[in-house]
Amino acid sequence: MPVNILFIGDIVGKPGRQAVSRELHRLVDRYNIDMVIANGENASGGFGITTESARELFACGVHLFTSGNHIWDKKEALEYLKKEERIIRPANYPEGAPGKGGTVFTTPGGVKVGVLNLEGRVFMDALDCPFRAADREVAALAAVTPIIIVDFHAEATSEKSSLGWYLDGRVSAVVGTHTHVQTADERLLTAGTAYISDVGMTGAFDSVIGVRKDEPIYRFLTQLPAKFEVAKKDIRMNAVVLTIDETSGRALGIERINIPCE
Repeated sequence: MPVNILFIGDIVGKPGRQAVSRELHRLVDRYNIDMVIANGENASGGFGITTESARELFACGVHLFTSGNHIWDKKEALEYLKKEERIIRPANYPEGAPGKGGTVFTTPGGVKVGVLNLEGRVFMDALDCPFRAADREVAALAAVTPIIIVDFHAEATSEKSSLGWYLDGRVSAVVGTHTHVQTADERLLTAGTAYISDVGMTGAFDSVIGVRKDEPIYRFLTQLPAKFEVAKKDIRMNAVVLTIDETSGRALGIERINIPCE
């Protein structure tokens, strides 16, 4: 039996949450979705996630959140991640970081799905090696379920592609997040892993990756600090639907989604 998993690209602020509220139930019905995963590190004001925002999105039907470098931008996340097991952070943060980097979720239909979050190092913070962390975490998840989804939160497409090939045949999917720009390279790798360099963004597209256009332009022109505010127009949802064989964990398909939500 195939398992259908919807992975939603980085949710940015209130417009992104509104998009999920408006469209998620339609996508679940259309694609017969068994599980919904979303990257939520920008869900609250464009930077970080709060208890209130997470609960709002859980109520919409999101089952599990992955994250990335911005997960710590709201101070309450430090305590929230210790108790909320439906939000994971990159597994290659050093020992002592709150929360978990991987988990196993049981879908409403009783299927166990392993989810792993990793963060890249190219043009980003110098964390532990995501490749070696993947070896450790994938082995632990594979002992429980053959279905494993990896969110690789990274800047460089070369690093994302490398991890995709490194894990090909060992996980069901490697999906990229962080850049907020959906790529058109979705495919099945040779050993059966679904791959896309970046799922994209769910939020306002009349923007620079989700924030008001004038603020980053000013910063680039002047090299001076600028406060970024979430944009509000041209709201869209970026996501992928992953179809996975329940027995083998091998990906059967990956479909890219880019839909208007206004």
